[in-house]
Amino acid sequence: MTMAHTLTAPDLAVDVDDVARLLTPDGERVADPDLGRWVADVDHELLRGLYRDMVLVRRIDTEGIALQRQGQVGLWAPCQGQEAVQVGTARALRADDFAFPSYREIGVNFVRGAKPADFVIAWRGEEHSTFNPYDINTAVPQIIIGAQTLHAVGYAMGIQRDGADQVAATYFGDGATSQGDVNEAMIFASSFRAPVVFVCSNNQYAISEPVTVQAKYPIAGRAPGFGIPSVRIDGNDVLASLAAMRWAIDHARSGKGPTYIEAVTYRIGPHTTSDDPTRYRSKDEVERWKQRDPIARVEALLRAEGAFDDEFAKSVASEADELGAQVREAALTATSREPIGVLDHVYEEPHTGLEEQRREFGAYLAGFESSEEASR
Repeated sequence: MTMAHTLTAPDLAVDVDDVARLLTPDGERVADPDLGRWVADVDHELLRGLYRDMVLVRRIDTEGIALQRQGQVGLWAPCQGQEAVQVGTARALRADDFAFPSYREIGVNFVRGAKPADFVIAWRGEEHSTFNPYDINTAVPQIIIGAQTLHAVGYAMGIQRDGADQVAATYFGDGATSQGDVNEAMIFASSFRAPVVFVCSNNQYAISEPVTVQAKYPIAGRAPGFGIPSVRIDGNDVLASLAAMRWAIDHARSGKGPTYIEAVTYRIGPHTTSDDPTRYRSKDEVERWKQRDPIARVEALLRAEGAFDDEFAKSVASEADELGAQVREAALTATSREPIGVLDHVYEEPHTGLEEQRREFGAYLAGFESSEEASR
């Protein structure tokens, strides 16, 4: 059965208030009959941990944008405004579950254990992947829109065949829901009752295309058509994100099959640093969404309950400064490999086609060396 708040009325894809939430934009706790029981254990310590995670993720994001503007990384996909859904859902995963993120899930990678260099080295063009996926049970961030959903379902089907109880979780944006890959992944997941959670971060724009162009109905309403239960939550509410993910994981882990979460959120920054969002949205719209800031609402709740003081704030800010410095240092001190290294680690085993490419590319590079020697 689909949880409450999955809508079926037309033209509600942009109704950001018709969602399940546990924390209002003002930081007030509210009751929800479906989600509330999944976070009954949340105390001040856990809330402070969620706040800390989101602040640190935002600092990584801020540093990444600055590094790109300074020419230290080639591109950056900002996540400001989306920290709650990323941190909240990732915190619900078990260490041995496997996450399949897109290129914007900085918060997922952070919670899963990515190191400072892991956030910038690939964007700098130094490595194909900056971490071993099996070290943190998280796949390399996917650039091809929606492809990671197929990978997640395949992995989940492998879990079934191994007789294990892990869960796969895949993250994608509202734009990806128009891709065939996502729909094919949902068909397979439903048909085989795969233990996978689909997390759609509806940030209102697929690059420059508003969600209302591609979704006249709430996106969460599509999943039941595939036989997949779904829920539509306030994606700027970290408690709702945690609760929804715990429900989804429990459903999948207990053998009941896939689940789907639509987290209604907003991308405060550009699609990537090569994008100019002022061409397709207004300043007033952005300002309205800034009032729904996911970090500010947790701070407001903690302050209201006497669990947030200046000492805690300074401690988190200091940790964020240190992390930001580590991210910056990782980018500035990166050492580029020799050009031929681009062909390293492409396949696990030797491959004749790759060997041929290495010979051809090696000869091409040697031509530059001959030219330099001749000019001396």
